[in-house]
Amino acid sequence: MSDVVGSLEAANSPTGAVEKHRAAISGSDDGAGQAPKLKRHPEADLRGKVVIITGASRGVGKQAALDFARRGANVVLAARTVEPDPTVPGTIGETLKQIEDLGGQAIAVATDLAKEEDLKALVNAATSRFGGVDILVNNAAATQGEIWGKSFLELTREEWEYQFAVNTHAPFTLTQLVVPIMAARGGGRIVNLSTGSGEVFRQAEEPTKLNAVGGFSLAVPGYYSSKRALDRFSNCMAPEFHEQNIAIISLHPGLVATELVAIRVREKGLDPTVAVPMTVPARMIVYFSACEDPWEYTGRLFWAEREMAEMGIELDEELDQETAHAAH
Repeated sequence: MSDVVGSLEAANSPTGAVEKHRAAISGSDDGAGQAPKLKRHPEADLRGKVVIITGASRGVGKQAALDFARRGANVVLAARTVEPDPTVPGTIGETLKQIEDLGGQAIAVATDLAKEEDLKALVNAATSRFGGVDILVNNAAATQGEIWGKSFLELTREEWEYQFAVNTHAPFTLTQLVVPIMAARGGGRIVNLSTGSGEVFRQAEEPTKLNAVGGFSLAVPGYYSSKRALDRFSNCMAPEFHEQNIAIISLHPGLVATELVAIRVREKGLDPTVAVPMTVPARMIVYFSACEDPWEYTGRLFWAEREMAEMGIELDEELDQETAHAAH
């Protein structure tokens, strides 16, 4: 799930955060201590690889699922939304049909990420249908409901724990379930969708976070705290997983033009023009999953738009156009 709140903060910050971030992308930022540019590595063939994607009924998760399927991967779709809901667009059944229409292979597994038994059933479904798991994309997050408008003192312990159950504990459990499977298959990749933080912007300290933009609350302490915990989990586990040829990488998608972002931007009267297409973070999810040498990236947190520009990574449709042009 894209970082709706953190991205809206960047898009509407009176301090001009978007301009600063885009300057950093182009290399024109005057900030000190910039990290060396990342190296782009060749991408391996994903045909036959088995990918689990949570939050695959809409948004970045759905787009990534379609992109993996186009590359020949076998995709396991996980989400709670099975039946159409008038309040939120998309179902895993719709994503499944689109993949099948592309000629791809996929299964849809109804999954409540807050329930451990559902997570075990998801991994069992993947191994039963496709024989294993090679890539795990922890994309889903708890981003709906009244919790988004509540201040810290209004937040109940149950609501706080639910944010951690979905945003932190579910990735922990899924990772614990798939790591032995990946190790037995010679290695794998885990990509965790995160939120904006100090590592993303390569600053020595995290910038002060805005509490609100106009009447739109940006507090959401459970979301930010649980996502930062997920960041640290990835960082902590990277050395151990490296020994098993498994890379674990965190990715901040930025402000993405998902269906839910469009709804919230419209409701709050915010500026939608800075949103990037869903294809941008989806492309970076695929890149980090397919790159032949992931060890420069493992245990670190990246920003999709900046990294895509810095490494010169093309969208899949741009690659298709280049290939067709070369053929003629």
